[in-house]
Amino acid sequence: MSTETADLIEEEEPAAGRARLLASRLASSPPFRFALRVARRVQALIPSWLTKALLMRAAGVAVCTLGVALSTFVAEVAVLGRFEHRHDQQIEYAAFRAELAAGTAPIGPHDYRGVPLRPGAPVALLSIPSIGVDEVVAEGTTAAILESGPGLVPDTVLPGQAGTSEIMARAAAYGGPFRYLDQLQPGDRVEVTTGQGVAEYRVSDVRHHGDPEPARLHGQLGRLTLVTATGTSYAPDDALHVDADLISDVQPTPLGRSPHPGSEQTALGEDRYARWDVLGWAVVLGAATVLAFWAGPRWGRSKTWLVAAPVLLVVGLTLADRIALLLPNLT
Repeated sequence: MSTETADLIEEEEPAAGRARLLASRLASSPPFRFALRVARRVQALIPSWLTKALLMRAAGVAVCTLGVALSTFVAEVAVLGRFEHRHDQQIEYAAFRAELAAGTAPIGPHDYRGVPLRPGAPVALLSIPSIGVDEVVAEGTTAAILESGPGLVPDTVLPGQAGTSEIMARAAAYGGPFRYLDQLQPGDRVEVTTGQGVAEYRVSDVRHHGDPEPARLHGQLGRLTLVTATGTSYAPDDALHVDADLISDVQPTPLGRSPHPGSEQTALGEDRYARWDVLGWAVVLGAATVLAFWAGPRWGRSKTWLVAAPVLLVVGLTLADRIALLLPNLT
């Protein structure tokens, strides 16, 4: 054994000895011994069968809570989301149609009164006949806004104006308005109706990950970029971009620009602030499940679940909607 190794062992042994001495002193201290005696007496007062019953009840609550959360999440994203999307589109279409008729539809980042557009306000009608898209476009691209349909990236111009307009939409969840976007071919037509009229575009390129970006526009030229997710449904791995050139007359661009969107409005962005909502509603769901298990032996199982089932369903669907906001916004 070398001299350095022997010195290292001699240094470690006193350190280990001091740690053992400190642990023995803590274990022999009056507060520790008192707490240990109390814990043993409490344990002795609880029958073993009661301990097993509590563990079984806790396991039942956990399984029930997890089952409700998972089943409602799948139902919300894959099934009920389609109906929510259709319902929201009907409401937005009626509102935007009324604005077009009254001449108050937005033509920029502000409404006709000069007030900044609220997130989710309808700004355009998007039509892509070759893939069956006929959707109302809203202001903003957060996960919550894209549950209702396509969204316009806030710091881009309205379709029909000089510059690049960028519209995003989901590929699978909540109706998946852009699920067939990858089937577009160069030459396909895209029409967008705004408060300035109908803008016509012709598809020029379909870009995947790694493909070169188009050249920057100069002068009075317009481009529309459509964006959605690629990869497995509900588990996207990247974004797909479809570029279309403006072939109709360029419309005037009003002064003023929207602020640069946050990370939650970029392609495949996530709503970080929804985590607190998820945590809160998860606690509510757990509490509702505990109450259902507590009331079962007292009210009877049939009466208890007759009351508890609708409550758990509503809370579960609300939690599922919050969890969906944690998914990438183009899912």
